[in-house]
Amino acid sequence: MLGALAGDIIGAPYERHGVRTPDFAFFAPGSRPTDDSVLTLATADALLRGEDYAAAYRRWGRRYPNAGYGGMFFRWLAQDDAGPYGSFGNGSAMRVSPVGWFYDDVDTVIAEAAASAAVTHDHPEGVKGAQATALAVFRARTGAAPAAIAAEIEATFDYDLSQPWAAVHAAHRWDVTCQGSVPPALQAALGASDFEDALRRAISLGGDADTQACIAGAVAEALWGVPEPIERGVRGRLTDDMETVLDAFRAARA
Repeated sequence: MLGALAGDIIGAPYERHGVRTPDFAFFAPGSRPTDDSVLTLATADALLRGEDYAAAYRRWGRRYPNAGYGGMFFRWLAQDDAGPYGSFGNGSAMRVSPVGWFYDDVDTVIAEAAASAAVTHDHPEGVKGAQATALAVFRARTGAAPAAIAAEIEATFDYDLSQPWAAVHAAHRWDVTCQGSVPPALQAALGASDFEDALRRAISLGGDADTQACIAGAVAEALWGVPEPIERGVRGRLTDDMETVLDAFRAARA
């Protein structure tokens, strides 16, 4: 999940202040873990502990209350007995990547991605965004080619990943829905030449840059790994408890 954290941290300065070119500074002022990183780590921690996803999200979210959560999630976070609220926002997709690393068969990956989404994002599009992202990570880490992954995502989830990147880039606007942001984020990764190119493409879409790069970075790590200089930059911005979970999760999957 290091790739997801890298996308979030590198993309953070460009959220709402978007760049429309891939020529921008990595680890600019303001590069920090946001809600994407916090909740991705919470998913990993839940998997390691065998814990309910909702409990892990509340525990981590309350530990980092100023990470930049959406309004509905923030209200859910404050209430111990709150249930899902029908969201189809991309929060379900941004936090799901550990599921694609943790399990070793497609059916479990799809089921657990749905479970991780449904505690908050129980709208069909919210569930689908998480499942598509987790499946892309799983297929990438088990050796599938990008074109094959794109074809399977299209067939399974009815996402259109066929448009040329130039057209996707030109048309994209601020969109925090799964259906509006997950497909271009996946295309950023699946059409890239390496890990850094995937993040540059995702962030250059503008809009919700950190979440798009979090999703793209998760898939890109599974395809190419994370370059050591980027790993150093990420680790230098994590708190001790974040790094502990990162290392424990990597050890569990070694």
